[in-house]
Amino acid sequence: MSTLLEPGQIEAAASTPPFLYLPPKNLFALRAQRLEQLAEGNPLADYLRLLAGLCLVQQNLLDQPPAAAPSDIERQRLCVEHGLPPLAADSLVRDGHWLDYLQALLQCYPASSGAVADAVSTLQRAADGQRKLWAIALLAGQFSLVPAALVPFLGAALQAAWSHWLLSLQGVELKAADSLCQCPACGSPAMAGVIRHRGRYNGLRYLVCSLCACEWHVVRVKCVYCEQSKDLKYFNLEDDRYASGKAPLQAECCPGCNTYLKHIYLENDADAEALSADLASLALDMRLDQEGFQRLAPNLLLAPGGE
Repeated sequence: MSTLLEPGQIEAAASTPPFLYLPPKNLFALRAQRLEQLAEGNPLADYLRLLAGLCLVQQNLLDQPPAAAPSDIERQRLCVEHGLPPLAADSLVRDGHWLDYLQALLQCYPASSGAVADAVSTLQRAADGQRKLWAIALLAGQFSLVPAALVPFLGAALQAAWSHWLLSLQGVELKAADSLCQCPACGSPAMAGVIRHRGRYNGLRYLVCSLCACEWHVVRVKCVYCEQSKDLKYFNLEDDRYASGKAPLQAECCPGCNTYLKHIYLENDADAEALSADLASLALDMRLDQEGFQRLAPNLLLAPGGE
């Protein structure tokens, strides 16, 4: 792979940048911490704190996995050889290995009463076949087929399982998928982009998987959906804490296909994290919807319209 140049900009690095980064082993603890911080003064503070607690349960699952990772190395090798993601979500979700993570999550999550307890109870009573159907719909982006209250718990279990499997993957070289926005590890769509800010790869964009949290490099100033660079626009929420052009989160909007993707700029907030930043900026989604832009990036802890 040759060194990548961004349209109209100087070379971002002196050598070929790493294609991907794996998530840190304390991924969910970091998300929980950020959600607690971002809840302060946010209209959705209670919801963000609820999800922070859910992320802590995810971290427990990652630290003490309830089941071993799928170990069919030959299958994974053949997937990569034929240009397919080795942890393909659309097939592994049907195999059901992830159900152990859901069961463990439901046992660990401290649901007290009200709607949250009802959602946990519904999932506990559901048969494995129904759980699979909901998960298949969720990963396919068919949120209308999943009761909104169940989405965070299903999504959390799926994320914990796939992140563990990704970190356990051995002897497999991940390669770029056919689509810029598709995760090379599991084939799921990107949730957001992160603009890095340290070292010789300062300023490079990495997309963050909505499922396994793998990060892969994609050249900047290009729509990840239609791959056009013309007339891209950038929007952010007005916030007196940040100077003009220094917002830690901006949405890259493409007038060509009327889509957008949120980006986190670590130069402006070194502690920013994609999932928590996305959930804390839902007001921006509402604004962009009014502007006629469509969101294609899922957040598996949130049902669209269900917040």
